[in-house]
Amino acid sequence: MASFFDLLWSESSLFSRILKASVQCRSLFVAQQLHSIMITGGRSRFKFWSNHLINAYAKLGVLNFAFNLFDRMPQRNVMSYNILLGGYIQNGELGAAVEVFNEMGERNSATWNAIITGLIKFEDNEEGLRLFLKMHACGFLPDAYTLGSILRGCAGLKDLNRGKQAHGYAIRSGLEFDLIVGSSLANMYMRSGCLREGGNVIQLLPVHNVVACNTLIAGLVQNGCPVGALDQYNIMKMAGFRPDKITFVSVISSCSELVTLGQGQKIHAEAIKAGAMSVAGVISSLVSMYSRCGCLDYAATVFWEKEGVQEDLVLWTAMIAAYGLHGRGQEAIELFERMELQGLQANDVTFLSLLYSCSHCGLRDKGLEFFDLMLHKYGLQPQVKHHTCIVDLLGRAGRLEEAEAFIQSMPVKPDVVIWKTLLSACKIHKNADMAERICEEILKIDPQDSASYVLLANTQASAKRWLDVSEVRKTMRERMVKKEPGISWFEKKNQVHSFATGDQSHPQSEEIELYLKKLTDELKLHGYVPDTGVVLQDMDTEEKEFSLAHHSEKLALAYALMNTPDGVAIRIMKNLRVCDDCHVVIKYISIVRNREIIVRDATRFHHFKNGHCSCRDYW
Repeated sequence: MASFFDLLWSESSLFSRILKASVQCRSLFVAQQLHSIMITGGRSRFKFWSNHLINAYAKLGVLNFAFNLFDRMPQRNVMSYNILLGGYIQNGELGAAVEVFNEMGERNSATWNAIITGLIKFEDNEEGLRLFLKMHACGFLPDAYTLGSILRGCAGLKDLNRGKQAHGYAIRSGLEFDLIVGSSLANMYMRSGCLREGGNVIQLLPVHNVVACNTLIAGLVQNGCPVGALDQYNIMKMAGFRPDKITFVSVISSCSELVTLGQGQKIHAEAIKAGAMSVAGVISSLVSMYSRCGCLDYAATVFWEKEGVQEDLVLWTAMIAAYGLHGRGQEAIELFERMELQGLQANDVTFLSLLYSCSHCGLRDKGLEFFDLMLHKYGLQPQVKHHTCIVDLLGRAGRLEEAEAFIQSMPVKPDVVIWKTLLSACKIHKNADMAERICEEILKIDPQDSASYVLLANTQASAKRWLDVSEVRKTMRERMVKKEPGISWFEKKNQVHSFATGDQSHPQSEEIELYLKKLTDELKLHGYVPDTGVVLQDMDTEEKEFSLAHHSEKLALAYALMNTPDGVAIRIMKNLRVCDDCHVVIKYISIVRNREIIVRDATRFHHFKNGHCSCRDYW
């Protein structure tokens, strides 16, 4: 009777099946036992057995075992090299994969596909495209797998020209309607800003699948069409396709953009049913969505109650950013410290979230400490956005000259945003002379930036320099610069109600007007005094009060109070920074109506409760 070993050697498929099972069970022990049997049985000189073992070791993540076995092989073939090369790529060792590729004397289509895909996967897109041309020059014809990788490389570079060339090659090769090529082609067009062309490619595919649907949804999100993305999500479900983790990441991001809490909660429930809650990307998207919709507690619950989710830097950074957006700087710092204990290496986005948190909570010294930590411990090069946070920290603290000198000494070119940050600080500290100088710097870069004119005029109005205010307004008219209108919105039963400053187009505008007048009179009895200083025009007090009463956030809040039950928290969103007077009014309303009111403006969230705001009047 044949022994087990004889059977193992005579039935090569049995050997490969056992090895495959060891990989599926993540059993390095079984693989090593088979390796020992191979050596004692004198089979180590055969390429078939060694190649299978190298592949198993690579998939188990023990690359040193895989390389040692490869290194001791008396004879190797192109498959031996391909397996080792693929193993390095699978385990993120791109440099080692390139070394193996360069050492190879013989290469086949699988070799070229593996190295090109690996380079593009790790965002070395230029090198991947260069090797594609070399592959073609060597006489190897690309297949659907190769073209898919090349198109992803063009998408990463947003290189529409080379992407179109790849499209032409796909047409000539008859691969245009392949699902892999078609989806990659649509992604390339959409990442390059050509939404219509990408949509056309998807529509022309003879067969659709989840990947094609995801490509279209993600493209809509990337091109600023969140409503279209949600529409396509519903079409996808009606067509019978089951959303996967990639789908959920995109559609939850759409809810973040639209700030639609009801829709976001519905998709959250669908993600739970689909078993997608063990995916870090889905959790990160939910954390961002809930925080941007004003539900910090929900965001924290999703973050802390995650189960079976591998620790992920993006996820931790999302939660740090959520704390910062809501003015919870101390919690953001504590979370960062816990993240470091988890062994996660912070990146530039993490530090941007930390600096943002510090700048919106007045944690000047801590912010400067993190900036120094980023530079010297982590070796990260700060970008303009990081410098902007430091300027914000210094400016809010009244160190305006130091902030200006910091901008002048930056190793990167300052942009409009960083100058506007300093201009905003000039307004806070009523430094009209510096504001004029800073505004000139901004207008050199963007003469049509309306916010800068408004900030300058506000600063001059605070100093009662009405002639200067009039001059600014005249300049705006001459240059045809239009002030961005203030718009606020409130979601009720999944329907968004928008209000513009002074707008009377809402169906309940007359009732809102009457409600606001009565409410304002009631607030005055409790000590409210309208801050007419925020009105730029030099008009009489009564006119200024009328103008103040019709700011968009007041209209939205009045509608919300009229149409929600007592005791229910109200969430208002606004496209611009909330003004000083509205900030005071909402604090009074939180007392008089005994409501928690959450307002998101252009920079942060304000949580009003019992006459206090979470920003501590620091925004």
